[in-house]
Amino acid sequence: MAADQEAVEQVSEILSRACPGGVSVEAPFEVLNEGLAARLDPRRPAVVRGYISAIDPRTARAAMESVRTALGHLQAFALRPIGELQTRVVHEEDWAEAWKEHFPVMRVGHRIVIRPTWREHTAAPDDVVLSLDPGMAFGTGLHPTTRLCLAGIERWGDESLLSDARVLDVGTGSGILAIAAALLGASYVLGVDTDPLAVATAGANAASNGLADLIDTRAGSLPLAAPAQFHLVVANLISGLLIELAPELAATLRPGGRLLAGGIYRDREPEVQSAFESAGLRVINRLAEEDWVALEAEAAGEA
Repeated sequence: MAADQEAVEQVSEILSRACPGGVSVEAPFEVLNEGLAARLDPRRPAVVRGYISAIDPRTARAAMESVRTALGHLQAFALRPIGELQTRVVHEEDWAEAWKEHFPVMRVGHRIVIRPTWREHTAAPDDVVLSLDPGMAFGTGLHPTTRLCLAGIERWGDESLLSDARVLDVGTGSGILAIAAALLGASYVLGVDTDPLAVATAGANAASNGLADLIDTRAGSLPLAAPAQFHLVVANLISGLLIELAPELAATLRPGGRLLAGGIYRDREPEVQSAFESAGLRVINRLAEEDWVALEAEAAGEA
C-alpha cells in the first residue's frame, strides 16, 4: 500500500483487531551505511503485516474475511491506493524474526539515535543512544509523530528543563519517549498505557537501557490512580484522545509545567489547541512534519 501515514495507521488498526499475534509496518526506507542507518522514502509503498494462528482454519478464514471487508470499506474513503490483501502460511519462528529486518538505526534530531537491540551503531561523542527492542507491535521512531516528540524532548534537554524533572509519558508504547527523557536528565519517569503488552515492552526496554530505577511503567491512563503533578508531560496519542483528556493532562502538570502533545493530524490542530486553552494550557510552540503536528503547552503559574 502507498506510504500515506493516515492510511498506514488505519490499515494497522484493522489488522491489529484481527491479528492477536502482532502487526508490523515495513516503512518505506532506504538502507544506508551497510545497514547502520536509513532514510525514509515516501515515494515507495509501505507494507503492513499481521499474524493469525492457523491452528483453527475456520477462525483464521473468518479473520481474513473480516480484514478484507474492512479494507474494502476503508478504500471508499478515498485514501491513497490500498493494495489487495495477500495471505501465506509461515512458521511461527519465521514470523517472530522476520519483522526485525524492517527496523533500522535511526537518527532523530541532533543527538538522539534509536538503535534496535539487534543492530550495531558507532556513537558520536554527543549521541544519546536508545537501545530499543520494540516488539512486533511497536515502532522505533519511524513515524513523524514519534520523531516530533523526540525532537521536543531533545530541546527540553538542551534547555535544561529535564534536569531532575518528574516526567509523565501517557500512552508510552515501546517506552521510547520515556527512555529519551530519562537519558536526557529526568529524575523520574512514569509511563502509562492501556495495553498490557506495551507496559511489559516499555519496562523491558527501560531495563535494557539501565533505567529500571528511573522509569516506572504501569497499566492505565488518565486520571492516574494516585494523582500527582509532574514538571513535564508527554502525550503522543491521537487528536480525539488529546481533546478528551485535555483537562486531565492539565491537572497532572505543576504550575508552569510543560505538555508536549503529539499525534495531531494538521486538520485537527485548531480543535486540539482550543481544548488545551479551555483546560487552562497556553500553547507556546508548534512542531510539524509532513501532515503531523506536535504542540507544546504551558500550565498557568510559575514553575
